[in-house]
Amino acid sequence: MSGTEDTSIAQANAMAALEEKLDRLVAAVEALSSRPRLQPFNPNEAEAFVWEPEKGLLQPVKRVNRVAMPLLKGVDRVRDILIDNTVRFANGNAANNVLLWGARGMGKSSLVKASHAHVSQQLGSADAPLKLIEIHREDIDTLPELLNLLRERSERYILFCDDLSFDHDDSSYKSLKAALDGGVEGRPVNVVFYATSNRRHLLPRDMMENERSTAINPSEAVEEKVSLSDRFGLWLGFHKCSQDEYLEMVEGYVKHYGLEVEPSQLRAEALEWSTTRGARSGRVAWQFIHDLAGRLGVSLDD
Repeated sequence: MSGTEDTSIAQANAMAALEEKLDRLVAAVEALSSRPRLQPFNPNEAEAFVWEPEKGLLQPVKRVNRVAMPLLKGVDRVRDILIDNTVRFANGNAANNVLLWGARGMGKSSLVKASHAHVSQQLGSADAPLKLIEIHREDIDTLPELLNLLRERSERYILFCDDLSFDHDDSSYKSLKAALDGGVEGRPVNVVFYATSNRRHLLPRDMMENERSTAINPSEAVEEKVSLSDRFGLWLGFHKCSQDEYLEMVEGYVKHYGLEVEPSQLRAEALEWSTTRGARSGRVAWQFIHDLAGRLGVSLDD
């Protein structure tokens, strides 16, 4: 193959790559232009909302799916820290973004929702009520739009993202970094961000290692990824519970719902249930209580 042919092939490949990039740019611009205008909302409609960026609005949640604070067992230390941070924020004082990370089923998201309810009831402030807004993981790139909607409001807002993590080739984490702690405007003083995740650094290890291997300065590439977690001033760790803590959770539910069962029978069945599931956690305890209540003909509607 001649040098002229090699040059032609290289130029054709470069042109194809350029056209592909232009197509992606056009698609991105069209997606931005097609987003609906932000809709005004009435914060008095509900105590909690779900962000729906495709409609440009906050959808009120009439009944929040949550567990009462006294039923959350084995998380006393992180519970107190989170409540303290939430009280500070609700009172208009400085407060941190919070990352709740660790073992599955140990009540991370339940604690966020319970803390919101607990602090709201405790303060009972009509002038600047505390609202909870859930933003789904796949909508993180629209976080700046949501912050603009809330920036001038008098209410205090906890933005909550459950099971936050990022996969390969996912660049939306940069939007989260800028919204939390960077950018020209920064995070509004009336907004704090609470997120749950099964891993502390939010990004998979092999993604960090890939960045290290392909970067000019490997350490800076990894720091770029890890620095996302650094935007959270509080890291609250949740670990697997012991057998005693698991049984305490079960007994707490039994007492709360008034289930009539012999203590020895309850213990044996609860342990057998955890063995068949291969785990002990708050979620496993709650699932056992559902099974037990069903067998006893009791509803758990509250």
